[in-house]
Amino acid sequence: MNGDLSDLMHRLGQAALAASDALSLADTATKDRALREAAAAIRTGKADILAANAQDLAHARERQLTAALLDRLELNDKRVEAMAKGLEDIVGLEDPIGTVAAQWTRPNGLAILRVRVPLGVIGIIYESRPNVTADAGALCLKSGNAVILRGGSESERSNRAIHACLVAGLSAAGLPEGCIQLVPTTDREAVGLMLSGMTEFIDVIVPRGGKSLVARVQQEARVPVIGHLEGNCHVYVDRDADLAMARSIVLNAKLRRTGICGAAETLLVDRACIATHLAPLIKDLLEAGCEVRGDDTVRGVDERVRAATEADWFTEYLDAIIAVRVVAGVDAAIAHIAHYGSAHTDCIVTANGATAARFLQRVDSAIVLHNASTQFADGGEFGMGAEIGISTDRFHARGPVGVEQLTSYKYVVRGSGQVRA
Repeated sequence: MNGDLSDLMHRLGQAALAASDALSLADTATKDRALREAAAAIRTGKADILAANAQDLAHARERQLTAALLDRLELNDKRVEAMAKGLEDIVGLEDPIGTVAAQWTRPNGLAILRVRVPLGVIGIIYESRPNVTADAGALCLKSGNAVILRGGSESERSNRAIHACLVAGLSAAGLPEGCIQLVPTTDREAVGLMLSGMTEFIDVIVPRGGKSLVARVQQEARVPVIGHLEGNCHVYVDRDADLAMARSIVLNAKLRRTGICGAAETLLVDRACIATHLAPLIKDLLEAGCEVRGDDTVRGVDERVRAATEADWFTEYLDAIIAVRVVAGVDAAIAHIAHYGSAHTDCIVTANGATAARFLQRVDSAIVLHNASTQFADGGEFGMGAEIGISTDRFHARGPVGVEQLTSYKYVVRGSGQVRA
């Protein structure tokens, strides 16, 4: 490792550790003031943020990044305002630190409380989306955690502009700048240091990006990881689905924003309703500009449908492409999702309550929906203000990772002189 880079990263770690101690003692009003001031700075600095983003976009186009990555990278007036509003929404959330999650008294008189505490110092490694800088910084601040952010090189200028607004908020509230730090280099060795060379500083790593990034983090990290692997999301249209509802949900789930992890990638249609439902669903997708790859039955509906391969059922396209398969009922849909899915977000469209209940119980994904678009897989839509990502892990945090999911707990035990026999 480069000695200068190692020194730089260790200085970031030391600053984060010191800030973590101060932040763990900060009251809610102080943290909320920092967030409000940061939101104001984002609005005031919108022109600078958009100018920096325009440079990032120009460079990304020169590098021929995909349309999906460009969409994730792009900021506009609406998205900048959404960042500022997201910070204000987090202000409105209950501060989890110090809250009592459970309490009880033992027969010997010991009073036991389970109390929420910060995780400590969080390292977040992410790609493309500059809004993650604001969301992640704000969520960590509210939950009492110091954070070291390492964004992708494609969004370097945007991240710096947004981070400057967060620092302005910290300064206005009298909090250390080390509470939210941005790694000031695109050197990829910095990622390796965060994963395995800063264990004395970083308590948990959160990756947010493509499959290769998450795989590297999971392989190399020497601290716990809150992981988000892929969003291979499904919509299953059941025999008892209302056709108008199904058409609306499928189009929205696939095409509202194709580059987000909650976008539907596979459509499953019950064989019992193909005579009435399949052709309209396929026509809607094709006429909206979506490429459809289907099995033999689906291809028979429209000559524009391309043949699906085995790989298609596993693929997170993040693009205007969808794989479509006809299945023999809800159990076959559940089996398909279990085999090909990524345990992210899956939906059933049906008017049959018993069928919906079977699907919701048996599909083992972080988020399961009945009669609603998969694009609701979002912390903001869940009322969590924002999110760091959608965790597909099965321990600690699952689904949207918001303020509460960025805490741990400790046991506070009060006695009156008890000793153990």
